[in-house]
Amino acid sequence: MIETKYLKDNVQNIQKLLTIPGLKEFETRSLAKLLRLSKIREYEDGELIIQEGDNDPWLYFLLSGRLRIKKSDIEIGRIHQVGDIFGEMRIIDNMTRSASVYADGHTICLCVDTSAKGRLATVKERDEKLDFLLLLYRIFAEYISIRLRATNDELIKAKETIKEMKEWKTE
Repeated sequence: MIETKYLKDNVQNIQKLLTIPGLKEFETRSLAKLLRLSKIREYEDGELIIQEGDNDPWLYFLLSGRLRIKKSDIEIGRIHQVGDIFGEMRIIDNMTRSASVYADGHTICLCVDTSAKGRLATVKERDEKLDFLLLLYRIFAEYISIRLRATNDELIKAKETIKEMKEWKTE
């Protein structure tokens, strides 16, 4: 893994963040706060990004590349859309990582250190900080909803297949 230092909240970096689909609704000042908590990481093919069972504080946005998600060494999903968030469940529920995530080819991520809240200490307005956190959680909720709907669709297909197999077996 190659990792940058924490990013600077300059205009150029903010403009780059505005190209990420999940971050388009952020205001400039919120993106500046996000940058101060963020690093860019590059991973090579097969490299571990998140380890199932870990407690790390990082939240990820996919900037380029693809990801494989595994739980108990079984592939349960793939991520390939620029701007997709991963690692958010650990941030929301404060439990250990529920799955491992691996780079599938050369992959670049924006990584947000959610434990570095002290880096936002310069924020004088409590309301601004709350607005920022509410927007971040709204983005989490949208992604979780999309993933839950996809999981429901897969569950229905699996149950239909099982039903067909049982009917075929009894014929």
